[in-house]
Amino acid sequence: MLTITRALFDRIVAHAREDHPDEACGVVAGPEGSGRPERFIPMLNAARSPTFYEFDSADLLKLYREMDDNDEEPVVIYHSHTATEAYPSRTDVSYANEPGAHYVLVSTADTDDAGPFQFRSFRIVDGVITEEDVEVVDAYPV
Repeated sequence: MLTITRALFDRIVAHAREDHPDEACGVVAGPEGSGRPERFIPMLNAARSPTFYEFDSADLLKLYREMDDNDEEPVVIYHSHTATEAYPSRTDVSYANEPGAHYVLVSTADTDDAGPFQFRSFRIVDGVITEEDVEVVDAYPV
């Protein structure tokens, strides 16, 4: 299960809406081994595409060095789908190289009459997609 604060949830959704019609992407880092998403890091979609996202390689290298310096890891890796449901595509699965991360997809398309967006989380390990529940909390327990 992904437990995430309302503030982070809202920031991810806002980023997806701001970058629409292009796909948005980013990371939420957290302390190594904690599984707790804390630091929101919106990234630039280097592909600038409504159907594809790509992290800029220089930005990604900088981010991983920064996380390493701060004893952090990517807890959430997110991106948006602008015209389809929030479910990993084959390309998304091929990019999923962090087995410990929650892969969050936000759809900015109203594909199921459930509202203006979908927010779903998945684990992707060795090409296997497993959807998980999302719990949105006001704050993490102390």
